[in-house]
Amino acid sequence: MGRMTATPARRVLLAAPRGYCAGVDRAVIAVEKALEQYGAPVYVRHEIVHNKYVVQTLEKKGAIFVETTAEVPEGSIVMFSAHGVAPTVHAEAAERRLATIDATCPLVTKVHKEAVRFAREDYDILLIGHEGHEEVIGTSGEAPDHITLVDGPEDVANVQVRDESKVVWLSQTTLSVDETMETVDALKNKFPNLLSPPSDDICYATQNRQVAVKKLAEDADLVIVVGSKNSSNSIRMVEVALDAGAPAAHLVDFASEIDEAWLEGVTTVGLTSGASVPDVLVDGVLEWLAERGYADVETVKTAEESITFSLPKELRRDLRAEAAALTAQQ
Repeated sequence: MGRMTATPARRVLLAAPRGYCAGVDRAVIAVEKALEQYGAPVYVRHEIVHNKYVVQTLEKKGAIFVETTAEVPEGSIVMFSAHGVAPTVHAEAAERRLATIDATCPLVTKVHKEAVRFAREDYDILLIGHEGHEEVIGTSGEAPDHITLVDGPEDVANVQVRDESKVVWLSQTTLSVDETMETVDALKNKFPNLLSPPSDDICYATQNRQVAVKKLAEDADLVIVVGSKNSSNSIRMVEVALDAGAPAAHLVDFASEIDEAWLEGVTTVGLTSGASVPDVLVDGVLEWLAERGYADVETVKTAEESITFSLPKELRRDLRAEAAALTAQQ
């Protein structure tokens, strides 16, 4: 009789941290609180965060997502998404007598403030980011006459500035750290006096999730990233996994999108999720994998996250007023 060979144990390596960052958590709660406070509908300019499930869930509760401020009926409430908006959008809202709630992530707001400050000091600002992304549109709108978009290292050759001694770079917060620094290095070669921002613009959550997915890629035969196709940070995580040596990596919104053919010959699956993904979607993938023999789940922790952001000031003010009114009635 020939010897029987043992089948390698199937397992899942689950990244930590993963999923919601503090800015996304704040934005989603802000929509829910606004609906509780004011009732439906609450209009939201663009998707509050880039996740299909989150948007659909909030729509069922009474949120209405619009592409332009002009779509919001005069006198209504409109919320600005976590990605931020340009000053012109605030002006449009004021013209339409809209009550605004600004759910822009504080880390994006930081980049906006840096853009305003460097423009005031008459710097040429090289904004590293992807053309058409909402965050890039919002940041560029803070200083359109001073900002030039640089969409990756290959774009550097085309960059022109007025004064090479007064150039600074800023970046979209959801980029790949490695790709951004590659672009920065190319810019520094072209402009030796290039100034860096006071602190790294790429958000802590984006960095942490990319570090975690690199760790998964060391041992996983397949990496699954849960996230939407329009989520910049989720797309970057797939790229980071492949660059870090994962044989295969795929982006899915839901477990139902996983192709069973991906599991052929796969012993270890790495699983993570983008910064706008609720854990319920990851749980769905874990259940799907368990049904196919990947029931052994090991958490791979690379960082602790304890950052939280307070709700937008407009909601805090009204919630305080409501609490005071309730107290007065007792």
